[in-house]
Amino acid sequence: MTDVLRTVSQVRERVRSLHARGKRLALVPTMGALHDGHLSLMREGSRRADVCAASIFVNPAQFGPAEDLSRYPRDEAGDVEKCASVGVSFVWAPEVKEVYPEGAQTFVEVEGLQRRWCGEKRPGHFRGVATVVAKLFTVLEPDVALFGEKDFQQLAVIRQMVRDLWMPVEVVGMPIVREPDGLAMSSRNRYLSQDERDRALGLSRALRSASALRSGGETRGRRLVEVALEEMERAGARVDYVAVVDPGSLEPLSVVDRPARMLIAAFVGKTRLIDNAAL
Repeated sequence: MTDVLRTVSQVRERVRSLHARGKRLALVPTMGALHDGHLSLMREGSRRADVCAASIFVNPAQFGPAEDLSRYPRDEAGDVEKCASVGVSFVWAPEVKEVYPEGAQTFVEVEGLQRRWCGEKRPGHFRGVATVVAKLFTVLEPDVALFGEKDFQQLAVIRQMVRDLWMPVEVVGMPIVREPDGLAMSSRNRYLSQDERDRALGLSRALRSASALRSGGETRGRRLVEVALEEMERAGARVDYVAVVDPGSLEPLSVVDRPARMLIAAFVGKTRLIDNAAL
């Protein structure tokens, strides 16, 4: 059975008990609407630690005023059942006022990594992400925390924050989990109609096309981006950005003569999707 905890004091009591018994704790932070990608993180968390916990919290601080906070999918009962199916010991599912009590004034920013790509397109997003993850790490004190590589910029921001603030937690990035047809699993996929879902495959096709071109010897970043754009436009996706970047700094690369990452964001219908792949 997976326990659901609501308050900071409940979580701290549970964590103190684990530490007293010398147990290692793994944490999988989520916003709920769980899918197999999340569950793969929880399985790995159970492998890396004695106890795996998850958080379910739709974080208002990472949504802009015109974004989908109110309609973001929520299914706590179903999510807890999924957590139980993969051995999660407890879930922290706090109310907003527990995480951001009245009068809260402190936020965390990772200035360099958050300024491009999704950070530019969604002002304040990574400030909200870094703040809530810092709060999670402070309350749960995990030994290891697991994040999916689908949110590649988020993973880079969190790793930088952990380094800069000397947080005693190992941050593990896990491979993107995809549907059989290549679509990256995402809680937002449930917004898509069948036609939109078919068109969303343009993102993964774009990544495959760019990767194949790079494997064939193409090193011009601009050409790799052009090939991806062509694929996405054929699919009818409205491109937000496509970039070839250094995996550490996330700065764009004009010449791809070393490991690189292609980052993609696009709208299919009204739904904004992201994807990425190593080149």
